[in-house]
Amino acid sequence: MSDYPQRCWYMAGWADELGEGGFSREIRGERLFVFRTTHGVAALRDRCPHRFAPLSLGTREGDRIVCGYHGLAFAPDGRCVRNPFADRIPAGASVPAFHLVERDGILWLWGGDRPDADETLIPDFAFIPDTPASRTVRGYTLMQAQYEYGTDNLLDLSHIEFVHKGTFAGQGVIFVGQHKAYMDGDTLHSDWWMPGIAPPSVARGHVPDDAVVDHWLEMRWNAPASMRLMVGVCPHGGPRDTGFEVPQAHILTPANDHQTHYFWSSTRYDALDSPETDAALLTLFGEAFDQEDKPMIEAAYANMAGRDFWAEKPLSLGIDQGGTRARRLIEAMIAREKADG
Repeated sequence: MSDYPQRCWYMAGWADELGEGGFSREIRGERLFVFRTTHGVAALRDRCPHRFAPLSLGTREGDRIVCGYHGLAFAPDGRCVRNPFADRIPAGASVPAFHLVERDGILWLWGGDRPDADETLIPDFAFIPDTPASRTVRGYTLMQAQYEYGTDNLLDLSHIEFVHKGTFAGQGVIFVGQHKAYMDGDTLHSDWWMPGIAPPSVARGHVPDDAVVDHWLEMRWNAPASMRLMVGVCPHGGPRDTGFEVPQAHILTPANDHQTHYFWSSTRYDALDSPETDAALLTLFGEAFDQEDKPMIEAAYANMAGRDFWAEKPLSLGIDQGGTRARRLIEAMIAREKADG
C-alpha cells in the first residue's frame, strides 16, 4: 500500500450524494461509510469489528448505525453504544471515525488523526454551490490509475491540443501561449496565457467569430490533488472583467493504489434555468473525461506495469513541470510527516 499525505483534505464525495442512507466508498485503500447526522456529517470505517460486515448494510436509529449482522450499534464518533446480547460493551468494540466537514457542497475528509484536523487548509471552492447568479453541473468518474497520473494530466493542459480534438478542440491556441508554474505558499499554480488569438471553442456564442481575444487557463493545485481551473476570455488588450470566466473543479481522491475518484464541476453565469444547457454540458464533459482523458491516463498507467515513476526517467518538455512539481511536493509532505512521527 502506498503512502498518502495526512495533513491535507481529501474529497469524499459531493454532499448531495448522502441522501437518507449515506454511501460507502473506498478512500486511500480503506472503505468508509459516510452519512449525515442531526449535527452534521460523519465517516466511519465501513466494517463492524465483530465479524466485519459492512456497516453501510445496517440500519439507522437516529444518529446510531446498527450493524445488520448482529445488531451492535455505533455512535457517529465510532463508539459502540449497544450490545443486544449483554449490558456490557465488549472491549475493542469501537470503529475508527474520521473528521469530515461539509463545505461548498463537498464532503472533505481529513487525512490524519481527528484531533489534528485543520479546517483552514480546506481549499476554497466557493463557486460550486448554485446562487441566483450561477449554476453548476457536477460529475464523477472512476479512473483505473494511480491518482498522480491524473494530476499530471490536469497540471499539463497542453494535452488539450491532442487528446480533446473531439470536444474542447485546442485549435492550436496552446502553441502560441506562454506557460508559467509557480508556488504561492503551499499552493501550486500552473497557468497558460494566450493573447491575441481567434476565439477558442469556449468563447463560441460569447464573442463574434472574427474577434481577437486574450485567453487564459489557470490551474490551482492543493495537496493531495484538489484543483481549480479558471477558463477565461476577454477582448484582446482589455481588462479581464470585460470578458468572462468559467470556474471548474477537478478533484482527485485515491481510492487505492490503482484507482482514483475523479470529481469535477463547471459553473456558468447564463442560461441558469436551462435543462438543455445542463444536459449539453454534462454530455460534453462526459465525453471529454470518460472518452478522451480517462482512456489515455489509464493506458499510460497500465503501460508502467507497476514500475516506479522516477526510475523510468520520464522526459521533461518544460510545459509539464506542474505535474512534476506536484509529485515532488507530495513526496516532501510524506517525508516530513514521517520525520515528525
